[in-house]
Amino acid sequence: MTIKGSCHCKATTFEVSEAPRTVTQCTCSFCSKRGSLWAYYTPSQFKLVTPKKNVAFYQWGSKTVKHGFCATCGCGTFTETPDSSTGEPDFDNPKISVNSRLFDDFDLDKVEVVVIDGKNLW
Repeated sequence: MTIKGSCHCKATTFEVSEAPRTVTQCTCSFCSKRGSLWAYYTPSQFKLVTPKKNVAFYQWGSKTVKHGFCATCGCGTFTETPDSSTGEPDFDNPKISVNSRLFDDFDLDKVEVVVIDGKNLW
């Protein structure tokens, strides 16, 4: 079941191959200010439909994560990140974190929200 998503102005559109089972609310300073709920995918499960030039990237701190946002309207769209499920970044297993608040025609209220303490973890 393909889920489509887009930023506010639709200059950045994307698709994921399946609905998320859970979404993550991170309490780090960046995610808290952005207000994203992250759904995690492998690169093969994510497709950027619009040209990559429509996306700008922001990196901070360790610069291991590329935070994408629409270069036109500024909506935070997706991140390119190493898998950190073990507590350490695994650069051999990249993940795409998608801002699930941007999914079109998707009932996000039916998905469990998992909170991670990014404020104290990194």
